[in-house]
Amino acid sequence: MTLRRARPASVSLDGLRRSERSRPTVAIRCAARNHPVLMRLGYLYSRYPVISQTFCDAEMLALERLGVELTIGSVHPPLTSLRHEHISRLRAPIHYAPPQEILRIWEKNAKAGRTRWKWPGELVEQHERKYGPCAKAGSRARNALYFADFFSRNGVDHLHVHFANRAAHTAVFLKQISGIPFSVTAHGQDFMKDLGSDDLLREICAAAEFVAAETDYSSELLRQRCPNSAAKIYRVYNGIDLEQFPAPLYKTAPPAVAPYSGLRILSVGRLVAFKGFDHLIDACAELGRRGFDFTCNIIGDGPLRETLQAKIEGLNLSSRVNLLGSLSQQAVLEKLHAADVFALASTTDAQGASDVFPTVILEAMASACPVVSTRLAGIPELVVEGETGTLVAPGDTAALTDALEQLLRDSQLRSRYGRAGRARIEQYFRIKNTVGPLVELFETASNESVKSSHQRRAFQNETAASGIAYLIDCWPDKELPVLERELEEMKRRNVPIVPFVCELVSAVQFKRAMEQIAPSLEFLADPMVLEAEWRANPVLAQRLEQERAQQSSRVPSAIFLRQARFALAFHKLFREKNVSHVHATSSRALVCALMLKKLLGLTVSATIEPRSELPRELTQNALAECVGGRVSNRKLLEQVGGSFLLDKTTFRSAPRKALAMVDQKIGVDLTTGARFWNEWAELLLSWSRSDRKSKACPERAN
Repeated sequence: MTLRRARPASVSLDGLRRSERSRPTVAIRCAARNHPVLMRLGYLYSRYPVISQTFCDAEMLALERLGVELTIGSVHPPLTSLRHEHISRLRAPIHYAPPQEILRIWEKNAKAGRTRWKWPGELVEQHERKYGPCAKAGSRARNALYFADFFSRNGVDHLHVHFANRAAHTAVFLKQISGIPFSVTAHGQDFMKDLGSDDLLREICAAAEFVAAETDYSSELLRQRCPNSAAKIYRVYNGIDLEQFPAPLYKTAPPAVAPYSGLRILSVGRLVAFKGFDHLIDACAELGRRGFDFTCNIIGDGPLRETLQAKIEGLNLSSRVNLLGSLSQQAVLEKLHAADVFALASTTDAQGASDVFPTVILEAMASACPVVSTRLAGIPELVVEGETGTLVAPGDTAALTDALEQLLRDSQLRSRYGRAGRARIEQYFRIKNTVGPLVELFETASNESVKSSHQRRAFQNETAASGIAYLIDCWPDKELPVLERELEEMKRRNVPIVPFVCELVSAVQFKRAMEQIAPSLEFLADPMVLEAEWRANPVLAQRLEQERAQQSSRVPSAIFLRQARFALAFHKLFREKNVSHVHATSSRALVCALMLKKLLGLTVSATIEPRSELPRELTQNALAECVGGRVSNRKLLEQVGGSFLLDKTTFRSAPRKALAMVDQKIGVDLTTGARFWNEWAELLLSWSRSDRKSKACPERAN
């Protein structure tokens, strides 16, 4: 396969013949691979998922189908809990950076030489000096420090970043820290406006193994701005998963008859200036004056919603033009199939931002919906004027109105454009075709870094999670005064524990022991992510609720709802980490652990604090489902029996003299603790091994 680089900057798209503009120039013959791609690929996002960036979802899903093993990281959580249905099909869970308080501990430990990774101080100072405070070099470096460790532990061979802005800047630091090579897909607005510095763009492109641009238009802009990196800039189109957009049932289009009643115009996009919705609304007003009976639905949300709604009301269009807000992709698909015309009046805003290659036009064409849009950026590379739709000059409301009128009047033209649009997507923009050149670039980049990859895999083998998860409801927790010591004692005894914190207690001054243990903790994402997981898994959520309803002694509703959301968030994460045993460090965490036992078949142990938040009967019932644990109440210990220990950690804050007196009375060594920690470590290891053995050799049904 030959990958086409960007054309020389002197060549203009307007100077090409239409046939040249309408045919993608990247060869895509290699896309249909019959062998799995043996590499571990990392994806780093500034924020993920984002409902408008379905091209990222489609790309990663296509790579997983090709056998690429993905590890996904996101610096920030999503802004809403609404996510598309197809996100649940990603095998790889999404990992988020820990809170800023923890990242600052990472920085402090790195500067003090207490971590494997060196703080990139010189590069931070250099970027602060060159690019100013807006570049946030220190913040990018802290995120890079965490993700360098995360991706290295997961054996990532190569890192890919969508958008040449914040996450790409972070990747520069990540490469400096860990040596993991990275690449970037640049889109347009990201480097034209958001990044804010062509010098920084040139540094990102120079550090990247390659830069993929989503259109000829954007690749030429990149080539002009980064001439020294021109040889590594490739045009790789975004594609679409046609399994999500099945071929529509075409109907014979009847001749149009006035007054063209009940026609439906659809537009989709963020409610921002460069989407041109104000021009579309003006065009709708003119269509109404020309006697057309139609509705125009606009899907999306954004900062201009109130302004656009006021414009709709001011033009007396409330009965015709509707702002529907953000919808799931399935709902968008239904609207596309029902629409007669798709319109996107893209333009350039006052800051120079614009659409480059709107994915929603791909989706409209895949739905056989005729398109009216503008001759802007990469849109003419997608919409062939006079074949799959009509293009007008950006901001030309009169031309936009005429183009809409032409299609509303002519049902046969709508049908012809729709069929041709679907055929064009099938020929050039199937995701399995467009992802092929990207895979080849990944493999080339990966082959060039084999040595460092082997070194990272050695680190992965040393640090791989091996089966025991510690569930910590909140941290720091005054009810768990020696948790940090417990984790350190288990580490000394080579007990493979991964501690998971459900919620960080903010505004706490971290002690030295806390700072030492903090980098080993994994933190659940913020409540928005938890709510998204809950909504995305209605079957599992309902199952947990029904099981609670059937219990005679029920967990209080507030505790249940909180812990159930934690459980669904851990559901995919624990499968990825091959967790075989869960230890709950408190009664609250035990509620979550028992849900995971039901969902994943894990064994569970628990430590119950002196003042349990659960009723006594409920605590006893919960402990009966555990293989063992630790309790501080002697009566409770007598009732549960089995592999439960008296929790001596609750005595650790007492003076040594008092401990000696207790030691003489009960005949148990409380002063050294070594014997206790040895016994506890042996129990954890035995439970983990037992669970793995049962999973590897399940009993056959009689």
